[in-house]
Amino acid sequence: MAISDCDVRDPRIRRTRQLLQRALQKLLQDKSFDDISVHDITGEATLNRATFYDHYTDKYALLEAMVAAGFHELLSHRQLSYDGTCAARAIILATCDFRNQCESHRPLGEDRGAFESLVDAAIVRTLRRVLIEGMRRCPSEPAGLAELIAASASGAIYGAVKEWSVRPDRCAAAEIVPVVLQLVLPLLQAAMRPEAETVGTGGTRGEAELAT
Repeated sequence: MAISDCDVRDPRIRRTRQLLQRALQKLLQDKSFDDISVHDITGEATLNRATFYDHYTDKYALLEAMVAAGFHELLSHRQLSYDGTCAARAIILATCDFRNQCESHRPLGEDRGAFESLVDAAIVRTLRRVLIEGMRRCPSEPAGLAELIAASASGAIYGAVKEWSVRPDRCAAAEIVPVVLQLVLPLLQAAMRPEAETVGTGGTRGEAELAT
């Protein structure tokens, strides 16, 4: 199984994957994803087919890696990482913004459904990774709870954001973010210590921080 781009430390591997992703991104400006071949990608990247298959199983894996890299770049540019508190709001906003970016670059043709499914999967996986890394830095019980919460919350966040993005009468992203946050708040709270100090009446410190 190929190493995730996020786990790559070797600069040569990172450079090769960036060349392949940029090549696909450039080709998508003129051709539908369905019409792009591995030969097209390697030709644009000036690499051979053997090198391509050293890094990705097929063009679908490359597309998913390209989308994930773009989302990670946006999060990194905004210096966002999940810390169990108010960063959740900023991460949801970033998801809205990235979803809009993907919509504006979506290819035409019969492959739109397949293309969108791959994009959706890549964003959800990236969200899951961001959440789980943050939860592992925060105490959670029992063991393995972080993985379950991250999987559930990432799907819930993106599902709500996608539904918002396709509505013709949608509101501004800043307005939908608190709505989505309230939906996923119970899931995110579950990663906090059960004995979290209560604040006010019926709330916890984790709830107050997440809601800000």
